[in-house]
Amino acid sequence: MFTLYFKEYKMINGNNMKKYKCPKCQMIYDKPGVCTMCNVKLEEVMDKAAGKHSSHGEHQHQNQHDHHRMMMEDFKKRFVISAIVTIPILILSPLIQKLLRFSITFPGDKYVLWILSSFIFFYGGWPFLKGIFGELKKKQPGMMTLIALAISVAYIYSTAVVFGLKGKFFFWELATLIDVMLLGHWLEMKSVLGASKALEKLAQLMPNTAHLIKGKDTVEIKISELKKGDIVLVKAGEKIPADGIVVKGASYIDESMLTGESKPVQKKDGDNVIGGSVNGDGILEVRVKSTGEESYLSKVINLVKDAQASKSKTQRLADIAAKWLTVIAVTTGIGTFAYWIIYGPDLAFAIERMATVMVIACPHALGLAIPLVNAVSTSLSAKKGLLIRNRTSFENSRKITTVVFDKTGTLTEGKFGVSNIQIADKKYNASYLMGLASSLEKNSEHPIAKGIIQKAKEMKAKTFLVSQFKVIKGEGVSGKADNKKVLLVSRKYLEKNKVSIPDSIKANELGTLVYILIGSKLAGVITLSDKVRKESYESVRLLQNMGIKCWMLTGDNKETAKKVSDELKLDGFYAEVLPHEKLEKIKELQSKGEFVAMTGDGINDAPALAQADVGIAIGSGTDVAAETADIILVNSNPKDVTSLILFGKATYNKMVQNLFWATGYNIVAIPLAAGVLYGVGILISPAIGAALMSLSTVIVAVNARTLKI
Repeated sequence: MFTLYFKEYKMINGNNMKKYKCPKCQMIYDKPGVCTMCNVKLEEVMDKAAGKHSSHGEHQHQNQHDHHRMMMEDFKKRFVISAIVTIPILILSPLIQKLLRFSITFPGDKYVLWILSSFIFFYGGWPFLKGIFGELKKKQPGMMTLIALAISVAYIYSTAVVFGLKGKFFFWELATLIDVMLLGHWLEMKSVLGASKALEKLAQLMPNTAHLIKGKDTVEIKISELKKGDIVLVKAGEKIPADGIVVKGASYIDESMLTGESKPVQKKDGDNVIGGSVNGDGILEVRVKSTGEESYLSKVINLVKDAQASKSKTQRLADIAAKWLTVIAVTTGIGTFAYWIIYGPDLAFAIERMATVMVIACPHALGLAIPLVNAVSTSLSAKKGLLIRNRTSFENSRKITTVVFDKTGTLTEGKFGVSNIQIADKKYNASYLMGLASSLEKNSEHPIAKGIIQKAKEMKAKTFLVSQFKVIKGEGVSGKADNKKVLLVSRKYLEKNKVSIPDSIKANELGTLVYILIGSKLAGVITLSDKVRKESYESVRLLQNMGIKCWMLTGDNKETAKKVSDELKLDGFYAEVLPHEKLEKIKELQSKGEFVAMTGDGINDAPALAQADVGIAIGSGTDVAAETADIILVNSNPKDVTSLILFGKATYNKMVQNLFWATGYNIVAIPLAAGVLYGVGILISPAIGAALMSLSTVIVAVNARTLKI
C-alpha cells in the first residue's frame, strides 16, 4: 500500500544553509530532486533563518502537516468524483447489463463509455500514473507501479477495441479499480495524517513573553529577543522563559514534565532553572544562560525529531505483495503475448490474453486488504481506549520483547501524596495527627502541604483553628492548635534540638518524612511519596507471563526507583536519567536485540517514546507525550499495554489473511488467464477474471469485519 513518508526537516544552526522548496505545494526538503507527491522539480532557496528560534521549526512542520492534509483531501475529492462518474459506466457496460438482465443501448454508446472512462483514467488515475515514475526511479516497484500498469493496459486495450480491435471492453473494471485504490489511499492517509505534532507541542511549552529587568524597570518582551546575560523576572505560577541561573529569590519549581522528578524542586540563589518549567508560589530573578537552539528544551526537540525521522521507513506488507505482483504481471503478460502471437489464432487474441493477465494481477481487494483492517482495528481499539497513531508501530507490537515504563505518572500515580503515617505516641491516632498537620498547613502552597491537606480530606480528619503560627526557616512550621503547641519539622530540627525517636519508628522509609511534635515530644511521622498504581502490579505480571521483560526508566533517585522496582518485581531499572539519557537507554536495549516498547506520560519521555520501536503514551499525561507516541492509552491504565500487544498480533494476522484472499486466487487465475489450459478448452475470460476479483474483494471486506479485540 501507499507508504506515507514524513520527510526529515532539520533545525540547522547558522545561516545561508541550502534548502529546496516545491514551487507548487511549498514543501521544504533538505536535498535537491523532485517533490514526492507533486512530481515538480524542487527550487533551491537560501534558508537564512534556519538557525533562529522561530518557534523551534514549527513553521516547516506546519507546512509538512498541511501538505499531507492537502494530499488526503485530494484523494478524497478524486474518489468522490470518480465514483459518481463510475455509475453511468457500470450502467453502459455490456457485462453488467448481462449480469443484471437489463439493456440500455443507443447510437454511440460505446463512445460515451470511452469518454467517461477516459476521464476516470486521467483524473482518478493521475496519482498512480504519476507515482509509477517515482517508484521506478528508486528501483522499488510497488503498488503505484502495479496499479498504473493495470489501468494503463486496461485503458489502452479497451480504447483499441472501441476503435476497431476485436475484443471486449475493460472499462468498468478500469473504473472500479481506480475507485477502490483511491478509497484505500484516502483511508490510509486519513489514519496516519496526525502522525507527528510533537515538535509543535514541545515548542508551546515556552511562554511567548518574558519580563526583562532594565535597571529599576521591568519590560515585557518576546522571548525570541532574550539574550545571554539578561535578567528576567518570573512571577508565581509563570513558566520560566529560558534556561538560566537564579540570582534572587527562592521558590519550588515543577520540572516533572521536563526531567521526570516527581516532586517540585526547591531553587534558590545560584541554582540552575530550565526554560519551560513552572514556577511555584515564589518570585525569582533569573539570569539567562542559554536561548534558542542551545536551550535544554531545544535539545529535547531535536532528539524527538531525529528519533521520529529514523523509524518512518518501514515497508508495508502490501508494498511487498504489490512488488511481486508487478514482477509477475509484467513477466507473465509479456510471456503470454509472445507465446500467443506465435502460436495463437490472431493478434487480437494475444492482446486480449495479455490484457486479461495484467488486469487480473492487480486485484481490487489488494487495495483494500490493509486499509479495511486498519479502519476496523482503529475503530475497535478506540472503543477500548487504545488510540492508534502510527500503524506500522502498532502492527509491529507483536514483536515486542521488552517494555520500558516511565515511573512517575505511568507506573505510579504521579502525585506527591501521603504514603504512610506512623504513630510515635499511642495517645494519638492517625486521623487526629493528620487533622493537626493539615490545620497548620492550610495556608501553604508548598507541595508537601498540599499532600498533607489532601490526605486529611480523604480521612475526613477534624481540623482546628491555629494561632501563633510561625515559620521555622528551613526546618518547618509551628503553631497552636487544639490548645497544644504543634510543630511540623524535618529530621534536621529533631537532631538540632535533640528530640528522641522511638525504636518503633522506621526512619529509613523512602520518601519525604515530616515529623509531628506535640509540645517537645514526637507524636508521629508522615511519609510523602509517589504511590504505585494498583493496575501496575497486574500489568507487569501479565507481560512477564507472556515472556516480555519489564524495565523502568526514571529521573528519580536510585533508592526510590529500587523500591518501586522491587515492589513490582521488575526485570531492572535505570534511575536519575535525563531525557537524552532515556533515549540512550532505549538504544542500548535495542543494540542488544530487544524490540522495545516505551510507555510514558511526560515531556521528559518524548525522545525515548520517539526512539522506541513502539511508543506508548499514557492518556492522562502531556500532549507532547501523546503526540510523540505511536499509541495512546486513553484510560491511563498500564494494563492496556497487554491488550495492545495481543490486539497488535490479531491485527497483523488478519492483514496476512486478507493479503492471501486478495492475491491467492492469482495462483490459479493468472495461469488460466494466460491460457495454459487453452488446449483442453479451459480459458478464463475477462468477465470471469473480473468476477474473481469481485469475489476476493467481498471476502476481504467480510474477513476484516471479523477482527476482535
